[in-house]
Amino acid sequence: MSPPGLVSPPAAGEPLVEVRDLAKVFDVSAPWLNRVVERRPRQFVHAVDGVSFSIERGRTLALVGESGCGKSTIARLLVGLHAPSGGEVRFDGQEIGHGLRGSGAGSLRRRMQMIFQDPYASLNPRWKVLDIVGEPLVEHGLVRGKAALGQRVGELLASVGLSAADVQKFPHQFSGGQRQRISIARALATQPQFLVCDEPTSALDVSVQAQVLNIMKDLQREQGLTYLFISHNLAVVRHVSDRVGVMYLGRLVELADKAELFHRPRHPYTRMLLDAIPDIRMTGRARTPVQGEVPNPLNPPPGCSFHPRCPHANARCRSERPAVTRLPAGEVACHAVEEGRLPAP
Repeated sequence: MSPPGLVSPPAAGEPLVEVRDLAKVFDVSAPWLNRVVERRPRQFVHAVDGVSFSIERGRTLALVGESGCGKSTIARLLVGLHAPSGGEVRFDGQEIGHGLRGSGAGSLRRRMQMIFQDPYASLNPRWKVLDIVGEPLVEHGLVRGKAALGQRVGELLASVGLSAADVQKFPHQFSGGQRQRISIARALATQPQFLVCDEPTSALDVSVQAQVLNIMKDLQREQGLTYLFISHNLAVVRHVSDRVGVMYLGRLVELADKAELFHRPRHPYTRMLLDAIPDIRMTGRARTPVQGEVPNPLNPPPGCSFHPRCPHANARCRSERPAVTRLPAGEVACHAVEEGRLPAP
C-alpha cells in the first residue's frame, strides 16, 4: 500500500514536462572594486540560451554534449534549484516557478526529484542510510513513527537491490555503485513522477554502470517514471533514452528520436560526436576524433556557435544564428541542413 498523499504513476502519451525558450544567464564579473581599478566591464555567461523541448509521461529524454554546454544547468532549472533568466518550465501544465513559491510547493516537490552525479559527495557521511533515505519521508510527513520509517526505508532499499539490513550502515561502508543505489532510493522515497538524472553513472565503473542503469529502467517500467537523463556518454544514452537532445554552448542543436539520431544524424556536431565512438564491431567505418575546442562561453563566436569547428560552415554560418528547423523526424538548428548542403548521413 502506498503512503498517503502520493500520486499514482501517470499514463504515458502526453507531455509531463514542457520547456519553452528556457534561458539562464550567470553574472561572472570580477568584484566591483577590481572592475573599477582595472576598468573591466561586467561579464555574463549564457549557460542556457533559448532551449525548448517536452518529455512525455513515462518516457526518457537524454541531453548530451561536451562539458560546459549547459546540461547540468538545465537539470537544476527543471527542479527549481536555479531560477530561469527567461522562458518557462511547465510540469503537468503548471509553471514551476509559481508552483514552488505557492501553497502547493510541497506537493510539487514530491512529484519531481533529482539524482546527482557524484555518489561520494551527495550523501551525508555522518548520517546512517536510515536518515538519508528517510529524510524526504519525514520532511513531507509521509510516514509516522520510527517503526514505519524503518519499514518504508527497507522497502525502498530492496527496490534498488540493497538489503533492508543496510539501514544502520554509513555511506563509507558501501561501494560507489551501492551509494548511487542509495541516492536512487532517496529520490524514490516520495514516489515522484519525474526524475532528473544528472550523469548518475559517470563516476562508476562500466560494469556497475550497467547494473544501475538496468535498475533505473526496471523502476521506470514498474512505476511509470519520466526521466530527464543528462550524460556525455553516448553508449549510455543509447541504452536508456527514447529521445535525444544534443546541446552545444547553451543551445539545443538537434532533437530526435533515439533510433533516428543514431542512424541518421543531421547536425554536423552530432555527426562529429558519433564518429568519435570506437568501432567495437570492427565494421571498417572510419572514426574521426572530435575536432577543435569548445569556444570560450564568455566570448562566443558570432552566428552559429559551432562554425569554427564545422567543415560545412560558410559566410552565412559565420554571421547569422540558425533558427530551429522542424523536420519530419525531429528538430535541428543548422544552416547547412536547411540549405541541403550536407551529404546524406
